[in-house]
Amino acid sequence: MKRIIDLSYDEAKTHFLKGSSYFNNDLPPYLSFEPILKDVETELCGKNYPEFQSIKPSKLPNVNYKFLTNKDGKFAWRPLELIHPAVYVSLVNLITRPENWEMIKDKLSKKDGAIYCCSIPVKSDHDKEKDVASQIKSWWLNVEQQSLAYSLEYSHLLCTDVVDCYGSLYTHAISWAIHGIPESKKCKDDKSLLGNQIDSHIRAGRYGQTNGIPQGSVLMDLLAEIVLSFVDDKINQALCKFTNFRVLRYRDDYRIFTNNDEIAEEVLKVISRELSEVGMKLVMSKTILYRNVVEGSIKKDKMEGISLPDLGESNAKTIQKQLLRLHSFGQKFPNSGALRRLVSDFKNNMSKQHEKPEDLEVQVAIATDIGFVSPSTFPAIADILSRLINLAPGSERLVLCSKVREKMKHVPYNGYSEMWLQRILHPLGVPFETEDSLCKIVNGEKLDLWENKWIAGQDLRKALLPSKIVNFDLLASLSPVMDPEETTIFTEKAMLYS
Repeated sequence: MKRIIDLSYDEAKTHFLKGSSYFNNDLPPYLSFEPILKDVETELCGKNYPEFQSIKPSKLPNVNYKFLTNKDGKFAWRPLELIHPAVYVSLVNLITRPENWEMIKDKLSKKDGAIYCCSIPVKSDHDKEKDVASQIKSWWLNVEQQSLAYSLEYSHLLCTDVVDCYGSLYTHAISWAIHGIPESKKCKDDKSLLGNQIDSHIRAGRYGQTNGIPQGSVLMDLLAEIVLSFVDDKINQALCKFTNFRVLRYRDDYRIFTNNDEIAEEVLKVISRELSEVGMKLVMSKTILYRNVVEGSIKKDKMEGISLPDLGESNAKTIQKQLLRLHSFGQKFPNSGALRRLVSDFKNNMSKQHEKPEDLEVQVAIATDIGFVSPSTFPAIADILSRLINLAPGSERLVLCSKVREKMKHVPYNGYSEMWLQRILHPLGVPFETEDSLCKIVNGEKLDLWENKWIAGQDLRKALLPSKIVNFDLLASLSPVMDPEETTIFTEKAMLYS
């Protein structure tokens, strides 16, 4: 794998313009943003979005498309944004200009100090491996494995992370990170300053807001790293008198290794203070001090998953019992990485059931409830449900589909899971009523995903037709039973967690 900052400017541009970089979560196979990005790139022709505006986009709401992923089946959610493609491609053009890219690479190059950043976005070296899988592998090597190695040197581990990192990041801090606070303050009205231009691009899609950056793309991950690397430098300066400690940072998660409570608390205090300068604060309820580094280095859900006996025939001889064991684990560790791994394992073994079992409806009910309580598992749960429902005779399939649909309607802010539920129901000809705009586009409805009133040119507006997102030929040819390849990203992320 390669870190993005090790790419040339033209390689970086190609990488950012991939559909999987624009939105780095799992999507059904017939959804792709790459066609729109390519057409917008052609229309912009290397230029920035202001050259195509009739009014400033920052004066309008809903320029970016926002939706939520539910985290617990109730009222905890994670906001995601699809940045307006014209603003996104413009920002890619800006950042990957040779002189700008060199400046950004310099800011993110490895520096001396006690804090080691493990989360610079990476690109896979192999066509068959997804970039997101390489990122997870990077976490495993540089965070988990290094944490375990540090147990030879340190006795204490303090873990903490940032509250709503992307949502709280102060956009002006991007300029501070690139140019330094004195120059940024002095040149705050200089529109040619790179930091100010990046800031302007972000606010263009977010109604002019200076608090928060969009979440869901590799490009925004990189910008978050620029700001957090700037904070790292300030923390290193403040802690230069201390020597016997180390900090591993993976994006907004910090692991502080020391040999006593006092130094751990001092380091935590400095981290908290410096983060507040860029609009961030730590989650004190998730700040935990371990007096055994090995214990603290491995997440509890992963340890439970490792110690959990095999879900196979030797321990749970029926599909229902295996599902119940998954359900029980999900109640203890909802939405956890270990649960995603176990669900993925189970999904891959589902092909052994070829005939309708007597307890089919019960199996469907349990599988659905796992996805209800842990929506992050839903891509794999959708695969499981597609296999179970397909075992039923025609009329019974429709009844089961209806019951699953009604159950999942009770999950609030559920647009992401709805995309995968639609994947199950569409090949069966089941009508899919939804409020989610992406699902409506799949249904053939004509609507604007992004606010385009600020765009002057008709050619650019045509490049932004949302129907381009959907491969309708592939949609029409879908099998009712999902192909394992459809959830490749989910499976790779889950397996690398083991």
